Amino acid sequence: MGELRGTHVPVLLERCLELLTPGLDLPGAVHVDFTLGLGGHAEAVLERFPDVVLIGLDRDTEALAHSRHRLARFRARTHLVHAVYDELPQVLADLEYEQIHSGLFDLGVSSLQLDEADRGFAYAQDAPLDMRMDQTRGVTAEEVVNGYEPGELVRILRQYGEERFAPRIVSAIVRERAKGRITSTARLADLVKEAIPAAARRTGGNPAKRTFQALRIEVNGELAALESAVPAALDSLAPKGRLVVMSYQSLEDRIVKRALTARSRSTGPIDLPVELPGTGPTLRLLTRGSEPPTEEEVEANPRAASVKLRAVERLGRQDQASGAARERPRMSTQRGRGRLRPGERDEGEGKA
Repeated sequence: MGELRGTHVPVLLERCLELLTPGLDLPGAVHVDFTLGLGGHAEAVLERFPDVVLIGLDRDTEALAHSRHRLARFRARTHLVHAVYDELPQVLADLEYEQIHSGLFDLGVSSLQLDEADRGFAYAQDAPLDMRMDQTRGVTAEEVVNGYEPGELVRILRQYGEERFAPRIVSAIVRERAKGRITSTARLADLVKEAIPAAARRTGGNPAKRTFQALRIEVNGELAALESAVPAALDSLAPKGRLVVMSYQSLEDRIVKRALTARSRSTGPIDLPVELPGTGPTLRLLTRGSEPPTEEEVEANPRAASVKLRAVERLGRQDQASGAARERPRMSTQRGRGRLRPGERDEGEGKA
């Protein structure tokens, strides 16, 4: 296990703990860290809640090795599992748990994946075009770039990277790969930069950002997994349990918002004075929309700049019947200060 580079700073740690505490305080609480990474959030949960059992999931075997070492002193109440977050139902069945009381998704690319150049996630470093979060299986970014049909590459860049210059970028890729395989992140980043109009290069950060995001999502099947994972997490959540999701770009956040909002609304006729059986909301939203980081948080941890946090509580039967989810989300007055304006956030830079 190699040495970590830099200092790992968990994103929005105190805010996450504040939101999750009511669930973590429930008797026999089981907390699932769906994106264990380097274990910063998990370590804080285990330290502050001595009776909580942790289930940590990650598809990255190197991240699991680091977390296993970091959390060794809590071994008696931890289960660290090599799995993608949409595999929760099978993981719970294997561990013989019926429900969870707290859950955290910290989406995006981890510090480990960004900082280790040979993983191929960072466009600012030269490395093999890999981008697999699980290096034991799956197609690499090199195989996508060199093997996919041009039309499919355009679709990926448009759909997953929201890249308006997708046809120009793909044309440059096709011309280059006809000469020889594109195998390095630096060469791909240069191709993207050369394909984009000069005026566009001067705005919006690194020109390769959206292309690298799109390829990473395609390689790892991130959005498809997330589409399944959030409903599975909500289905497993015990009454009064809490779920926090942190996303780093709009595609992730749309999926999360849609899943959480749908379950926070009644599906019964609006003109009835009481809820019909089975039509009441099952969730209460704990945040008004998505919460951005404070300026102080971004200063302390620049990789938190693009984070969007959403949180919910699972309602009990009585709350569902009374329409408790219709209450307005509670907001911390302290967190209302020092917000970044939307134009100041740079999406897609990853997480810590």
